[in-house]
Amino acid sequence: MGLSEAELAAVRAIESDGGAEDTLEPFFTEAWHSQPVREVRVASFLIARHPLTVAQVRHWMPDYEDDYAEAETGTARLEDDLDDLLEALPFRLPSEAEWEYAARAGTTTLTFRGDGRPGEEQLLDDFGDERVTAASENAFGLAAMGSAAELCADVWIPGFAGAPGDGRPRTGDGPRVVRGGAADLYPWQGCDEWLLLLASTRYEHADFTAVRPVAPLPPQR
Repeated sequence: MGLSEAELAAVRAIESDGGAEDTLEPFFTEAWHSQPVREVRVASFLIARHPLTVAQVRHWMPDYEDDYAEAETGTARLEDDLDDLLEALPFRLPSEAEWEYAARAGTTTLTFRGDGRPGEEQLLDDFGDERVTAASENAFGLAAMGSAAELCADVWIPGFAGAPGDGRPRTGDGPRVVRGGAADLYPWQGCDEWLLLLASTRYEHADFTAVRPVAPLPPQR
C-alpha cells in the first residue's frame, strides 16, 4: 500500500515524455502523504461494484436530490445529505487499505491498467449501460475506481507512519480521507487531473463525495 519509488519513476517518465500539462512538482512535493509503502493484511470483505448511484441512494433516502448527476444511473455526489445517508445505510465505508486493495486489484502499477498516463477514456460516471460498465472493470470486477471522489472511513492523516497493518481505518477527529475524483473535474481543463486516477492518490474530504459501501462476508455454513 502506498506510492512506491517505481510509481514515482513512472510519473516522472510521463512528465519527461510530455504527458503532463503543467509542472508536477506539487505532486512530488506531496508524495509523502502516500508514503511510506507498507505491507497491509486486509481481511476478506465485500465492496460495491461501483459508487452508489442516485437511484440507489433514493432507496434509503427517497427525497434525495442530486445537483450533479444527469440520470438516476449516475454516481450520487453527496454534500448536506452525507451524514443522513451514512446513518441510514446498512453498510460501512471502506478503510483506505480496503479501497486501495480494491483499486489495485493485484497490481503494483499507477492504475490497474499499468504505468501509462491514464486518460479520460478511463472515466465512468454513469452505470446505465451494462456493456460500458463491464468494460471498465478491473480484475476484481470493480468499475470506475478513481473516477469519483470516494469517501473512506479513515480520518485524514498525512502519510502512513504508524498506521495499522491490518487494514483497519485510522480514527479521530477531523475530515475523512477521499480517494479518486478524476470525473469530478470533467471535462478536464489541462491541470493533470489524471493524477486522481492513480491507485495511491489520497487527500482530505472538503466538498461533495461519492460512497462505495463495504460489508463483511456472510457467515460460512
